[in-house]
Amino acid sequence: MKEASFYKTTDDKINCTLCPHNCLIADGKRGICRVRKNEGGKLITESYGQICSMNFDPIEKKPLYHFFPGSIIFSAGGLGCNLHCRFCQNWEISQTGIGEFGSLRTSSPQELISKAISREGNIGIAYTYNEPTVWYEFMIETAKLAKIEGLKNVMVTNGFISPAPLEVLFPVMDAFSVDLKAFSDEFYKTITASRLAPVLNALKMIRKSGRHLEITNLVITDTNDDEMEFTEMINWIAGELGKETVLHISKYFPMFKMNKEPTSHEKLQALYEIACEKLDYVYLGNMRSGLGQNTFCPNCKAEVIARIGYDTRIIGLNEEGRCRNCRKEVIAKELL
Repeated sequence: MKEASFYKTTDDKINCTLCPHNCLIADGKRGICRVRKNEGGKLITESYGQICSMNFDPIEKKPLYHFFPGSIIFSAGGLGCNLHCRFCQNWEISQTGIGEFGSLRTSSPQELISKAISREGNIGIAYTYNEPTVWYEFMIETAKLAKIEGLKNVMVTNGFISPAPLEVLFPVMDAFSVDLKAFSDEFYKTITASRLAPVLNALKMIRKSGRHLEITNLVITDTNDDEMEFTEMINWIAGELGKETVLHISKYFPMFKMNKEPTSHEKLQALYEIACEKLDYVYLGNMRSGLGQNTFCPNCKAEVIARIGYDTRIIGLNEEGRCRNCRKEVIAKELL
């Protein structure tokens, strides 16, 4: 445990300002995330150094397709989340707290770095599995040490974070993989117990920061799959973030408190085609299909990266990250 960042004290409660919930926490109580607690007027992060899961993963699993494609990254996560998504894929670790979970290992930031550098070819650390925002203090201390060691830092996040702490992350984070869960505030309120606007603001801040950004949209049957609403989302991404923004459209399967039918391939293909009209790089995830897996040059349409599962082969890019056929930049050379 450690004293948390980003909070204010009131007369009898703590106001946590890490995320837009701005929880008012009474003494002895925890915030919505279940891992930040008021102990005698001090906000404590109970999950500091508590590791639920860690593994070496393909970078494409984050998913990141335009950030060191074909590489391996060390992934680590803890417990808790500041959203309560009814369809959560990792609910066993995100919708719980320290005292409710049986198997955790304790680590210092330096120990996590040592693990990361133990594997030759590993490019860095991904803070993932649960929501890393609620792991903020441990994540940022680890990320600072990782930068010293020449490692890359990746945050896989729901994007529900306040502007001030997000701004502090930019000097140490190299890439963000953000879940944009829908383009409806009603969806965010009823399905995730949060709001859409702060996520959109975070996306704009990340784009402005110059850090690498990719977005994932999990499409849930009869819930966030309306084609008109999806088109509005694509128009917003193209207009506010740029048509070069990488979008992953992901297939949903029943999980946690959501028992809708899995997303049909027909629906995913229809949304994929809508997205491709405005965005240069669109991918389909959670599918056993060749559609939407490979990267094509947006200028000449040549295939430049081929993928089968997590097997990735760069076949049409030069060492500068440009299409060998027409010299269009597809991936910045510093991200290869």
